Amino acid sequence: MKITDSPTVTSVPRTRARNGKSETGPARNTSPATDTASVLGIPEAELTPRVRAAISGLMEEVARLRDELRMTKQRIGDLEELADTDALLPVINRRAFVRELSRMMSYAERYGTPHTLIYFDLNGMKAINDGHGHAAGDAALIHVSDVLKESTRESDVVGRLGGDEFGVLLAQADETTANEKADALAQRIAKEGVPWKGGKLALSVAYGVHPVQRGQDVDDAIQAADRAMYEHKGAARRQSP
Repeated sequence: MKITDSPTVTSVPRTRARNGKSETGPARNTSPATDTASVLGIPEAELTPRVRAAISGLMEEVARLRDELRMTKQRIGDLEELADTDALLPVINRRAFVRELSRMMSYAERYGTPHTLIYFDLNGMKAINDGHGHAAGDAALIHVSDVLKESTRESDVVGRLGGDEFGVLLAQADETTANEKADALAQRIAKEGVPWKGGKLALSVAYGVHPVQRGQDVDDAIQAADRAMYEHKGAARRQSP
């Protein structure tokens, strides 16, 4: 309810003494102020029962529309999250990962901060699938995704790029730091193996590191990290007895 004051100004002659003479001038207002009540700009005198009912109905409709808008936004958010999440693993899918990589590249280009992409490829998945079934293969993928998520920061991004390949975006990390991180993750995965039916299945990973560069295309960055991964895998094979 809005209250407006409507004072009534009345000019009443008054007499005052100045230098021994009487002078007449306007008197100060002594009339009481009158208050006018209104609802949504409608004077109270016009608030008939029908008007009050109409206003009440409008306010209820506005409240209902607000609730529907809130619920719609929530549903949209749920659908977007579902569309970005991998069908099997608790990480984002390739489409969402590419979007996050593009965002991080734009941030690096604007502020000059270093970000690095790590490309992981699992070794031994065929042996696991052939020897223990696809359920064991799924368990291996889930285990690796859990390790990657547990071992990275909230500001980093972990995603499945396809099949048995994963991508990790390390925010504000240079190439040296990323190589150290990737090597530590590879050692952990190889040491732990995959928990399966009371035992563990052998599994290892190869990785490639590529620093996010200004002006580089997103697909080119992923391909560069993929090539670095194959170079790392080839070097590991040459070193093995």
